[in-house]
Amino acid sequence: MKKNIFILVAFAILSVSCGKKETAELTTASGLLASRFETTLDGGQTTHLYTIKNANGMEVCVTNIGGRIVSVWVPDKSGNFRDVVLGFDNIQPYIPIKTNFGAIIGRYGNRIAGGKMTLSNRATYRLKQNDGKNTLHGGVRGFHTRYFDIEQPDSATLICQYLSKNNEEGFPGDMLVTVTYSLSNDNALHINYEAEANQSTVVNLTNHSYFNLSGDPNSTILDHLLFVDADSYTPTNDELIPTGVIAKVKGTPMDFTAPKAVGTHINDTTFEAVKFGNGYDHNYVLNKPGDMNRLAAKLVSPVTGIALEVYTTEPGLQVYTGNFLDGTDTGKKGIAYNYRTAICLETQHFPNSPNIPSFPTTELFPDSIYQTQTTYKFKNLKN
Repeated sequence: MKKNIFILVAFAILSVSCGKKETAELTTASGLLASRFETTLDGGQTTHLYTIKNANGMEVCVTNIGGRIVSVWVPDKSGNFRDVVLGFDNIQPYIPIKTNFGAIIGRYGNRIAGGKMTLSNRATYRLKQNDGKNTLHGGVRGFHTRYFDIEQPDSATLICQYLSKNNEEGFPGDMLVTVTYSLSNDNALHINYEAEANQSTVVNLTNHSYFNLSGDPNSTILDHLLFVDADSYTPTNDELIPTGVIAKVKGTPMDFTAPKAVGTHINDTTFEAVKFGNGYDHNYVLNKPGDMNRLAAKLVSPVTGIALEVYTTEPGLQVYTGNFLDGTDTGKKGIAYNYRTAICLETQHFPNSPNIPSFPTTELFPDSIYQTQTTYKFKNLKN
């Protein structure tokens, strides 16, 4: 009898021990394992997976490389939660990576023509070229490849910091960047950007999350309904560099001033802008820049009823429909990310602004602080 009791007690202790280990591993609602995001980089920095939540069960996960949003966990019209952004389920694909899934983009989001820019003091700088002869998203080692120090002051807030050194990718000046992610109980993800530099430079920060509101990246986003509060856009040449013209969207495939399916005119290559972008990859000129109370854009999945509303202080919004996804990246749950399986809504200043004086300036002076806000607010048909 004593022997049997000993066996039972030992079994109970073993069961509790195993249960604790299993519970510790399942750290996120979306199923990501924190242990798979822990590693030590060559520079000695350690990476982690950080989780913020609100009272409704919404969850956002972020990791250090690029300050990347790895998952966004939100309810659909039936109350079932879904992960609505593309990403990976471990840290290794992020070290390094050419794609920008979920990353903080800088110093300069979007393109700078010829890898060259001239500031107001007439100083000219040569930048690293990584998009043909142009500079895209900060260059070869833009912020999406950099390690961010992350602090979590509370369960709903993450503060991400990075010090970009003088001449990094050719950009002048040391620049301290602080990006704060915070969740509110109305299921809104607020992103606050700040930057300070010790000499004149440029800055254009954004977030490069790839959204699929169906929660299933096996399907495309062509059925998603898109509204953009922009009567104009900035046409480009065949290298996707703005010409400096601001053109009206009315009567063209570029018009999203009334909600329509993303796929309605996406293959209309008789229209030059769609042809050059291989679909949509364009900067929209928002009608009321700087107004955080005005809806800048709205995206809705008719399948799940999940809606994403975008509010921003920025003057522009880049709409990119995953035209260069080709299935070579295998993401969470072993799903290959194929052509047009996601859409990006990148709030920003205009591409190539340092070389087009008529565009809103992106220059940052030593005695100034760069500050901008963007909110991604998630709703569903029940809201």
